[in-house]
Amino acid sequence: MIKGWTMKKVGVIGLGNMGSGMALSLQKAGFQVHGHDPSDDAAARMAAAGVGIAASPAALAGAVEAVLLSLPNSAVVESVVFGSGGLLSAARKGLFVIDTSTADPASTRKVAQALHEAGMVFLDAPVSGGPKGAAAGTLTMVLGGRPEDIAAAESVLAAVSAKRVHVGPAGAGHVAKLLNNMLCGAHLLLAAEAARIARAAGLDEQKIFDGINAGSGRSAVTEVNFPTWVFNERFDSGFTMKLMRKDVGLALGLLRGLGVPAPMAETAARLWKDSAASIADDEDFNRITGFIADQR
Repeated sequence: MIKGWTMKKVGVIGLGNMGSGMALSLQKAGFQVHGHDPSDDAAARMAAAGVGIAASPAALAGAVEAVLLSLPNSAVVESVVFGSGGLLSAARKGLFVIDTSTADPASTRKVAQALHEAGMVFLDAPVSGGPKGAAAGTLTMVLGGRPEDIAAAESVLAAVSAKRVHVGPAGAGHVAKLLNNMLCGAHLLLAAEAARIARAAGLDEQKIFDGINAGSGRSAVTEVNFPTWVFNERFDSGFTMKLMRKDVGLALGLLRGLGVPAPMAETAARLWKDSAASIADDEDFNRITGFIADQR
């Protein structure tokens, strides 16, 4: 990398709720922003906001110094990288590819190796904070990659995130994100049981949670999710049952692939899967708190 070189042009592939927010945050930070999305509507909305629209990932790669991926799963990431008109077909040395998706770590390492061999730089940088955090530039990132590459991309990462934690080499960010979401999914199920027990005891579950949040049983679920989206029945976090089911399923695949005994995670994953019969994919993921498994 050229000493003193700074990134000025950044692309975003995937202009949905998260990607569009990140594109606008990058724009506010002073970057020239380009985007690509197969949805004409999504592309048109970003074009109206002043984002340049590229016809393909390869075309986007030719116009920028860094590309952020905000995509639904590893299959789509691989299509964007390896497919016709994909990033590898551009093969421009020095291009930074930053994957903010929640993805399968094995696929991530495959993508990272291919991009590295083509002279590109890869970081996995899955995010937390939802669409509001993306639009405000206050996301949290867990980062996988080389320290020097993370340092070189700091201006881009800082434009979309308020907190960044480097957790290891390429793929480690996606491992950390899957474990985070596995814990969140399990915490939601257990906190819902605590709320039901409190009600059955004739107590105010919100006051009981105030007590829990003053002690060692607290979590982000009891401190944030329940008061923000569950107790008031808003259920509008912007993160769906489908997405959490996907993430919990990926976490289950990870632990099984490693041969790690994890009975609590196995149980949580089964309950999330079973809930599909009564809670639709497009519902808010906090709706899991209303799911009561068949005990037979």
